[in-house]
Amino acid sequence: MKKIISKTYIISLVLFFLLVSPVVALSMETNTFDYAVKSGDSIWKICLKYQVGVSELLSVNPQVSNPDLIYPGQILRVPNLDDIKNLENEVARLVNVERNKQGLSSLKINWQLSRIARYKSQDMIDKNYFSHTSPTYGSPFQMIKDFGMQYTAAGENIAYGQNSASSVMTSWMNSPGHRSNILSTSYAEIGVGVAKDSAGRLYWTQMFIKR
Repeated sequence: MKKIISKTYIISLVLFFLLVSPVVALSMETNTFDYAVKSGDSIWKICLKYQVGVSELLSVNPQVSNPDLIYPGQILRVPNLDDIKNLENEVARLVNVERNKQGLSSLKINWQLSRIARYKSQDMIDKNYFSHTSPTYGSPFQMIKDFGMQYTAAGENIAYGQNSASSVMTSWMNSPGHRSNILSTSYAEIGVGVAKDSAGRLYWTQMFIKR
């Protein structure tokens, strides 16, 4: 289903399924900051600390030939996603505001699911499409599966053209299908992914799961 609202576009999709799958390694270009490795650190601990994927961290550190061998004092570049995450977290906050108005429990923000949603938003820009079905990843359910996340229920909302978290939430809440996903009792976690195209337009993806 596609609905046009003031030159912005939104789509929702929902499916219930049980899936298990291995992780697929991917890379993404971002701004970075320097991090000095501390005693007891590992690549995964650094990724958890800054909520970035292992593949993203390694992609900006080509000097690391063996991810299991890092040492105190070593300088690593870490993707800086603060601006994007602020937008994404604001959308998630507004989702929970709407849910709480209806007496529903808040959804837990899952940063790994947000990472997947971010890839979906960027893929729509890179491949010039607007659809739940990606030429790169397939359906959102297959995509979540291939990134290694297990779930019993999953759903997706997408949009583009809205310039703020509040405007995209207004668009979604004014559409019955998207509102249904946002207010569904079938989900427990949410991931929000945002990407910007060369013209400055924002692409938005919400992914919902229950495990």
